[in-house]
Amino acid sequence: QLQLVESGGGLVQPGGSLRLSCGTTGRSLNEYAIAWFRQAPGLERDQISCVSRGGGTTDYADSVKGRFTISRNRAKNTVFLQMDSLKAEDTGVYYCAAVRTILTHTACMSFNYAYWGQGTQVTVSS
Repeated sequence: QLQLVESGGGLVQPGGSLRLSCGTTGRSLNEYAIAWFRQAPGLERDQISCVSRGGGTTDYADSVKGRFTISRNRAKNTVFLQMDSLKAEDTGVYYCAAVRTILTHTACMSFNYAYWGQGTQVTVSS
């Protein structure tokens, strides 16, 4: 079982930035595609970004495209979500998720993610 932990959430003003991280201990994430999901109160959990196992393929939901950047740091065994130009509608609980795959560069928005973190709260408010 893979245990993921998110961190970096908090309160930020509109237009501000946050960087979320997703990691695990004792195991490598190198064989996993990683995704970020977001859930606001009363709404479904939606995938907003992902990065392929090889790191060469990334994708984003239209709502965050151009503002969020997903990346992975192999040395730190960590995946980051850099969030810039934050809006009030970005408020929600952010979850990282992972799925083990042998597909190095395959698009990752359609993967069935098997492992989930507990989530970190992001609140964008003035």
